[in-house]
Amino acid sequence: MSYTGPPLDPFDPFGAPQPRRSPLRRGLTVALAVLVPGALVGWLAYATFGPDGEGDGSGSAGAATGTASAPRWPNVGNGKSGLAAPSGSTDAAPSDSASSGEGSSGEGSLAGKVVVIDPGHNPTNVEHTAEINRTVDIGTHSKECDTTGTSTNSGYSEARFTLDVAHRLRTLLQQQGATVKLTQDADRPYGPCVDERARIGNAAHADAVVSIHADGSGAGNRGFHVILPGSVRAGAADTRAIVGPSKDLGKLIAADFAAATGTSPSNYIGGGTGLVTREDLGGLNLSTVPKVFIECGNMRDSKDATLLTSGAWRQKAAQGISEGIVSFLRG
Repeated sequence: MSYTGPPLDPFDPFGAPQPRRSPLRRGLTVALAVLVPGALVGWLAYATFGPDGEGDGSGSAGAATGTASAPRWPNVGNGKSGLAAPSGSTDAAPSDSASSGEGSSGEGSLAGKVVVIDPGHNPTNVEHTAEINRTVDIGTHSKECDTTGTSTNSGYSEARFTLDVAHRLRTLLQQQGATVKLTQDADRPYGPCVDERARIGNAAHADAVVSIHADGSGAGNRGFHVILPGSVRAGAADTRAIVGPSKDLGKLIAADFAAATGTSPSNYIGGGTGLVTREDLGGLNLSTVPKVFIECGNMRDSKDATLLTSGAWRQKAAQGISEGIVSFLRG
């Protein structure tokens, strides 16, 4: 097919022929085509290297002269810059609660760190009372394999609570790049026993282990407390190497849990510090890696029970525990 006549304007939806341009107009068009790209290249060079040609590679004008550079997106992972996304941008600034993706290598990433979460008890322990009542050696003495845990007066079980918080906590830590393992995920008929729970953390070479619980104290007893391992050396138990780092982990979790949930340390144990040291828990005695327990509240108190049965509050609880762990691992 032959073609005669002037080219069509690609921006004209009807493809109407355009009048021929004069030689002078064609000359101006060619000149502009040469000058505009050249000016654009020059501006970009100035913006990148500054007026003296010494750039820092950041692409911000004035970097070499000491003048304030233009706002830039923060490195993924720090979550603390406070810079807002440009108006109309489709990319939202990362929030503190999810500042870096799983496996991120950004500043503060937990890539390479291993966290073991131990959801206290097991939802089906109640169906296996004979198995969980058998005794196991925890170093200082023998103790039952596990228990059914407690519940609120309305029947919401501690095992359901701990597993829900564990799932929320796992998500938050994975968003920071950590490798997260659970000692149980309602994927076994009962347990594991307290000695096996400790061995799971040890075998994972965990950088931190947190066992999640809720207390079953009397009405009027309110608040959370974090349980730290005491210095124990007996039988298979030797906690001397982990007492110090576990205390650091526990103090950070206690502070961040209080801030995130708005709840106070226990009014019935720990002297208002939110910290308690015990030497009778197999999960702590047999641990060779930093480990603490947290009793998030008292299920038998109606006011605490209102919090513990709230999904929104459980998310805050997971956030507080996560922030404590992250602070510990970043050292």
